[in-house]
Amino acid sequence: MKATIERATLLKGLSHVQSVVERRNTIPILSNVLLEATAEGQLRMMATDLDLQINDSVAAAVDQPGSTTVSAHTLFDIARKLPEGAQVQLTAAEGRMTIVAGRARFSLGTLPRDDFPVIAEGELPTQFELSVELLKQIIDKTRFAISTEETRYYLNGIFLHVAEDNGQPVLKAAATDGHRLARVTIERPNGAEDMPDVIVPRKCVAELRKLLDEVDGSVGVTLSGTKIRFDLGQAI
Repeated sequence: MKATIERATLLKGLSHVQSVVERRNTIPILSNVLLEATAEGQLRMMATDLDLQINDSVAAAVDQPGSTTVSAHTLFDIARKLPEGAQVQLTAAEGRMTIVAGRARFSLGTLPRDDFPVIAEGELPTQFELSVELLKQIIDKTRFAISTEETRYYLNGIFLHVAEDNGQPVLKAAATDGHRLARVTIERPNGAEDMPDVIVPRKCVAELRKLLDEVDGSVGVTLSGTKIRFDLGQAI
């Protein structure tokens, strides 16, 4: 794998995915970000904690397509400290990744791409769209009430469900910590008629809210009874 990318572009993509990676991991590869350089001139990035997975894609000059995994936080720290406007060359071979930018040169250990866990989406039968502003409002008006007690895991998120309110079909979002309750009701989006009740975990809510500040338009939502996917264009 060999690709060249502008420092700001690399930093933006890494900032999206590295925050899902825990600082301490008993499984070494979960500390890594998956990098895949494609022949179409894209550098795809993926990180996961086995519960939440974030994918992002940025433009790059790809000389040799390929993929590898490297420490997410280390690569992010290196990119952050490089000079503004630097062109960063990423080369991976024989268990090492070399990062070159101007006179700076770094070498990091890698782990095989085949060992990287990918969350299987399965079938996601319910599909609908929400505007970015509306999704921001839903999160901002409910997430303060999400419980932080790990023993009451069923309160550690925002509960999304469809219902009827005065004969009108609606989508409701609710969060509670057992002492306070926050609830938002909006008109049911097209496609959400048979939506199952789901709880969006606190960590997913936090990461999604950060990404929403960088996009416009609408967000595609697809879900089943056990998984939910938010499509924000280049970031998923």
